[in-house]
Amino acid sequence: MIYLIFAHLVILVHLIFILFVPFGGILGFRKRWWALLHIPVFLWGALISFGGWICPITPLENWLRVKGGELGYHGGFIEHYLLPIIYPRNLTRGVQITMGIAVLILNLVIYGIIVSRIRGERFRG
Repeated sequence: MIYLIFAHLVILVHLIFILFVPFGGILGFRKRWWALLHIPVFLWGALISFGGWICPITPLENWLRVKGGELGYHGGFIEHYLLPIIYPRNLTRGVQITMGIAVLILNLVIYGIIVSRIRGERFRG
């Protein structure tokens, strides 16, 4: 039972991480220190997408599920939980690359706006 609780906690952390990758930069508008946490996270998320890798916490979740008496699954978190909701087919290499590019572009735009605001404050102040 405890293994299944931990497996579900891993799922929650994984989902938060996945949402933080594309959208965490928005927190930089409120507090700039978020960027120090977010930049390596979104780069890691993009790298996983470009490399076609499975996030390292997916095997941890599967191990906890098996220890808890459930079945693990093949593939990654996105393939198992999110793609059946978003896409009717399996994750393709093209979709992974597109996701990586989207994460990079979205965050470059967000950080470009933040940097331009910082520069604007320096010139005014």
